[in-house]
Amino acid sequence: MAKAKLDVKSLNDQDLKEKLSDESLRLKKMSFGHAITPIENPMSIRLLRRDIARLKTELHRRQLGN
Repeated sequence: MAKAKLDVKSLNDQDLKEKLSDESLRLKKMSFGHAITPIENPMSIRLLRRDIARLKTELHRRQLGN
């Protein structure tokens, strides 16, 4: 399941925060589920962590005013 790359620059600050909390919750659920029964594609956890890092980076960049 190839997911399109997350376009964080087009989101406003509120949408970024909502997306960040949604993705963080999704990561927690996915990691917990993977600990109980291994998921089919464990690389999806890595991709989700990277998306979360992109969201945090963009949010931090905006807070610095760049």
